[in-house]
Amino acid sequence: MKKFEVKDHAPSLLPDGYDFELVWSDEFDGDTLDTSKWDYRLCMMGKRHPAWTDKGVKIENGCAVFSIFEENGEIVSSQLQTGYNFMDQPVTKTMFGTWDHLQWPIGKLHENKYTHKYGYYECYCKLQQLPGWWSAFWIQSPIIGASLDPKLTGSEVDVMESFKPGEVKPHNVFTGGYGLDMQRRQTGGMMVDETKFHHFGVLWLPDKYVFYVDGVEDGEITENVSAIEEFILISTEVRGYRKEDHLPTAEARATAKTGDVFLVDHVRVFDIKK
Repeated sequence: MKKFEVKDHAPSLLPDGYDFELVWSDEFDGDTLDTSKWDYRLCMMGKRHPAWTDKGVKIENGCAVFSIFEENGEIVSSQLQTGYNFMDQPVTKTMFGTWDHLQWPIGKLHENKYTHKYGYYECYCKLQQLPGWWSAFWIQSPIIGASLDPKLTGSEVDVMESFKPGEVKPHNVFTGGYGLDMQRRQTGGMMVDETKFHHFGVLWLPDKYVFYVDGVEDGEITENVSAIEEFILISTEVRGYRKEDHLPTAEARATAKTGDVFLVDHVRVFDIKK
């Protein structure tokens, strides 16, 4: 790997054999979130998520600081995104004409803040220290599942997911949406030192995804490669809310009282020079 230096921030670790140029980044300088780049993800699959808040990220000391805490009786944390999935927003009742009640089964669409395809995507972050919540860095198509062909409607690419302190789950590529046609491919995964910052990256090429952890290749996936522009997410989530009772786990309640955080130093996107 070769280094790409940025003043006062950790360098990027870029795959050998390519000539890269930086095309988008957030170094999380200043003291407020750059809302020209990011929005909070508050809804999923047509429903407002009770455990996602727009108050769970602070910008401090050159990092985005994600936290878990109690808000209005719920244990909550935050997700940031540079775009929007067309199936997330809840449906608002409409009328197709002046008298009928035909309903388009999606909510209000939003213009994406940043989407891109191909290149190298990198996040430098320090994982959560305690159980009860998880962190992730990933890429998603705004229209995943609108067809069976990922070249037309894209995929989800999970560059880093950590459900337990220090555990980096295998990297996923999902396509076909999240219902009967969903397909998943996996590769890699490892344990890391959760007390230190780590580089997580994916090289997205027209024919494959190659994953990296701290500059070392951690597997590749050659199926279901997207050929459309997608958006970036950095997310945390409280454990328990996806179960049938939609309640946080005892571990989540305990961790919410500790001030545990997930830290992101930077997110960068590089193009391969022609």
